[in-house]
Amino acid sequence: MATSVVFALLAGSAHAQTSDDPAVTACKSTGLLALQEKSKDINDLVIDIESIAVSKADTKVENVPVKTVILGEAYIARNGKTGAADRFVCLLGEKGKVLLTFFTAQ
Repeated sequence: MATSVVFALLAGSAHAQTSDDPAVTACKSTGLLALQEKSKDINDLVIDIESIAVSKADTKVENVPVKTVILGEAYIARNGKTGAADRFVCLLGEKGKVLLTFFTAQ
């Protein structure tokens, strides 16, 4: 079911982003805070701009509108050392509010 939700969310067009894109910046900052809550040794999150795909969406999760889906790769820095790339998904709602950031090792 989760796969079908992601495919439904990605039905819109995707485009590459720049490092100063407000949606990418919002996902990075909230993602970093969420990661730091789980592990205090995480000190940075580096988004691989080359891997980012941003898709406009017009769907809902339950009754919460989802307006943008961002997929890509990020490097999590722990104690100043950056590991291998992790894939991430970020859902944004109305007014660019981050609804979810999810990271998974490849």
